[in-house]
Amino acid sequence: MSDITTHEELEALYGPPSEASLAKVADHITPQYRQFIQASPFAILATCGPEGLDCSPRGDMSGFVRVADQKTLMLPDRRGNNRIDSLKNIVRDPRVALLFMIPGSGNTIRVNGKAGITVDPEVLDSFAAKGQAPRTVTVITINEIYFQCARAIVRSHLWDPSRHVEAGALPTPGDILIERTANRIDGAAYDREWPERAKETLW
Repeated sequence: MSDITTHEELEALYGPPSEASLAKVADHITPQYRQFIQASPFAILATCGPEGLDCSPRGDMSGFVRVADQKTLMLPDRRGNNRIDSLKNIVRDPRVALLFMIPGSGNTIRVNGKAGITVDPEVLDSFAAKGQAPRTVTVITINEIYFQCARAIVRSHLWDPSRHVEAGALPTPGDILIERTANRIDGAAYDREWPERAKETLW
């Protein structure tokens, strides 16, 4: 096996980046980048901590990540499984990255910055949905923001309904729990009860 171990080797293999790939980067939220963020109902949050890296999906109504000002984003932590892996990482290492996706759009928006966690009552209340405020809000200070071109979305046919995986083609969460716990968790009951439980605990 021949491994690449230096920046110089990588640059020799790939060549220099295009002018456009560098010119697209901003150190603040421009009006055009704001439009993408406000249209996005889904983002992936990457964090790092002593145990390693974490990448977690975040989703809500379009614009659920608030543009507080040109340098600041606010991300409410909606109800989930209480693992809080991302939050545990942030309190120990503030470096974060966000990838915003917009259904139907090939372009994604990438954000790199540093984050903190607030429990300010006024901030939490301002993010209330269905009468339920989040327990925390992640406040992200942007170092850089830029768009990622559509090649990955085009290659994957991500938004093409004809490429959607059919129901039943993949193991269910219950199937996975049965295998991982040697039937200690009732996987069939988990799958059966999840839709109603999710509906009652989205916010």
